[in-house]
Amino acid sequence: MGTETEFGIAAREAEALDPVSNSLQLIGHYPALPSPQAIWDYENENPLLDVRGFEVEGERERPGPEYNRLLNKLLSNGGRLYVDGAHPEYSTPECTNPRELMAFERAGERVLADCLRALALTRGGEKLLLYKNNTDGKGNSYGYHENYLLARSVPFDQIVRVLLPFLVTRQIYAGAGKVGAENQAGATDYQISQRADFFECLVDLNTMVKRPIINTRDEPHADPAKYRRLHVIVGDANMAELSTYLKLGTTAIVLEMLEANAEFQNLDLEDPIRAIREVSRDLDMKGTLKLADGRVTSAVGVQRSYLKTAMDFYACHELTQITKDILVRWEETLDKLERDSMLLVRELDWVAKRQMIRSYMERRGCGWNDPRVLLLDLQYHDVRPERGLYYTLERSNLIDRLLQDSEIAAAVHTAPANTRAYFRGNCLKKFPREVYAASWTSVLFDVGNTTIKKIPLMEPLRGTESLTRELLEGSDSAESLLAKLTS
Repeated sequence: MGTETEFGIAAREAEALDPVSNSLQLIGHYPALPSPQAIWDYENENPLLDVRGFEVEGERERPGPEYNRLLNKLLSNGGRLYVDGAHPEYSTPECTNPRELMAFERAGERVLADCLRALALTRGGEKLLLYKNNTDGKGNSYGYHENYLLARSVPFDQIVRVLLPFLVTRQIYAGAGKVGAENQAGATDYQISQRADFFECLVDLNTMVKRPIINTRDEPHADPAKYRRLHVIVGDANMAELSTYLKLGTTAIVLEMLEANAEFQNLDLEDPIRAIREVSRDLDMKGTLKLADGRVTSAVGVQRSYLKTAMDFYACHELTQITKDILVRWEETLDKLERDSMLLVRELDWVAKRQMIRSYMERRGCGWNDPRVLLLDLQYHDVRPERGLYYTLERSNLIDRLLQDSEIAAAVHTAPANTRAYFRGNCLKKFPREVYAASWTSVLFDVGNTTIKKIPLMEPLRGTESLTRELLEGSDSAESLLAKLTS
C-alpha cells in the first residue's frame, strides 16, 4: 500500500501566481536528494488504461530528460517528490501495513517543509505557503490518493459493489473537516469531509473532473497478469494520525476479505452521490441513509456491518497485531461517534478542527462565515511545524499520537525493509552517480558503456532487505551489482 498527496500551494506575492513554476521551484530546492541527476522512468506507466477494458484518448506523459529532471525527484526513502499538474506531490514508497505507511506519509510533510525552508533561504524569505489539505476554498479540489495491491482475480464489479457503501461512510472517522461547501453543493456551516462535495459519478477514470467514487485506472505498477492497483481517490488528506491509521487500516481489511471471497451484507445505497454529501453534513450521526432495497440505515450502521464481517472473518483467519489493533480502534471509534463525537476530539481531524474553530468563534464573537474562520480551516493544514494549527495541538498535547517523532524522522531517509522500495532507495544512496532513472517497477543504471541497464522490479514484495541487503553490501560498484544480478 502507498499514498500520494497533492499539496495546496499559495504565493504571497501577486506577481508569483503561476503554481506550476512555484511547484517546480519548490521541489527543486529539496536539500537531501541522493541522486539529483536521476530521472523518472515512465515506460511502464499508462494512466489512460481503464479496468473496464479500454484505453481512453489522450497523451501519455513522456517529458524529455531535462524537464523530467525538473518534474521528478527520487528520494532515498524509496518515495517520489514531483509536480503533478499545478501541485507539488509526494508519493510514499510501497509499505506493507498501515502503521508503517502512516510514518512514511508523515515523512512527506517534513520533506515539503524542508523544501519551503530551503527555498526561503535562497529567496530571502518565505514566498510560498503549503497546505496538506484538499481544497483552496475557491471551488478547486486537489487529490489525496490511496493505492492498494490487489489480486487481479478479484472481479472489478465485486470490488465496486463492496467498496461503494464503505467509502461513502468511511469519512465519519477519516474526514479532515471543512468550513462551508463548494462545487454547488448544499450550503452548510461545517462538514466532515473536504472531498465529499466534489464527487459527481460512481465509477470512472477521471480524477480531475466529474470525479468518481470508484476510480477505474488500470495501472498496476506490478505484474499486470497477477495484480491490480486499486486507486482510491475519495479520501481526505489527514493530519491526525488516528484518522490516517483507521482510513488505511479499515480499507486494507475490507480488501483482504474481498480477496478471500468473504460474504458481505448487501448495503447497496439508493443514491451514493447524494449519500456521500449527506454523511459529510451529518455531524451528530443522527441522519439516515436509504438503501436500494428500501431499507434505512445510518453511516455508523454501515460501518458496523463491515466491522462485524471483519470480526467474523478474523475469528477463523490469522491476523497480525496491527490488524487486531485496527479492529479494536474501529469499534471504539464507532461507539464514541454514536454516543458523542466530542469524545473523539483528541483523535479525529474533523472533530479536533471543529472544536478549535468553535472555541475561537466563542472568544471572538464571530460566525462561520467570518474570513478568519476560513483562514483557521486552512491554517490547520499548514505544513510549517511552527505555524500549522494541527502541529500546535501536537505540541500542546491536545491530540493523541500513535507514532514517535523518531519513526517519522527515520522514514524521511530510510526505505521500508519489506518491499522493493528497499532496493530502489538503497541503490540511489549507494550508487548515486550510476542510477540513471527509476520508477516503481525499475531501476536503470548508466555505467558508462553504450546501453542503459534496466533492473525490473515487477514484484512489490521482492527487492526487500532480506533478499538484497547482502547483495548490495557486497557490491563495491554498480558494475559489480549488475554482474551479480545478471549472472
